[in-house]
Amino acid sequence: MKAIILSAGQGSRLLPLTADRPKCLLSLAGRPLIEWQVRHLAASGVREVVVVVGFRAEAVEAALASLDGHGLQIRTIFNPFYKVAENVASCWMARHEMDRDFMLLNGDVVFEPAVARTAIADARGPISVTINRPREYDEDDMKVELDGERVLAIGKDLPMNRVGAESIGMMIFRKDGPRLFAEELDHVMRTPEGTRSWFTQVIHRMAARGLVGSVAINELDWGEIDFHDDLEAMRAMVERWVRAEREVARA
Repeated sequence: MKAIILSAGQGSRLLPLTADRPKCLLSLAGRPLIEWQVRHLAASGVREVVVVVGFRAEAVEAALASLDGHGLQIRTIFNPFYKVAENVASCWMARHEMDRDFMLLNGDVVFEPAVARTAIADARGPISVTINRPREYDEDDMKVELDGERVLAIGKDLPMNRVGAESIGMMIFRKDGPRLFAEELDHVMRTPEGTRSWFTQVIHRMAARGLVGSVAINELDWGEIDFHDDLEAMRAMVERWVRAEREVARA
């Protein structure tokens, strides 16, 4: 399985921490966020990682080069449009990598290995959105409307009476899914509003065609870092993982 990580943005909502450092290099328990992603993807059976970089690309590439690889092939793609386009442009820049089954994830998602393992193992259709069912939602959650496991719609502004889950920012593409997604990306990028789109809007369009399913990871550890409070919460979660690893090592 290949993973494509979207890490081109700066993370301006985390200023001043991201004034000269991209969000994916913020430290969690002494390691940059992207290293936790790489480590846990490797532990989940992923063997190839493509990182789309933009803001301070050289710093991200240096951080990746300093890793021992964790048994992975790691390479980067530079998105020169990161300042003027939304993340659909990062996906479009990586469309040539969508040549077989792959995982797509946001560069600000923190997850335990079981999350990626579950997503990979349980994804069945051409496109699977990894979902969580929280007790409550906030306005920034990427909300999902479901019919059983089928995704009917996805977006932050879905009416609450239609919301059945939230997307965690991790998706699996299998069979015809990679080709269909790459084709839809190309179509969207040719429209006047293309560069102002998010890749979830592409998934929303494909859900209307009955192409999108879901995989639930309820009760597993995960989170995304958009705001300062998120960063502190994720630091606490990762510190808990580190303490648990130390206790196992001592046993």
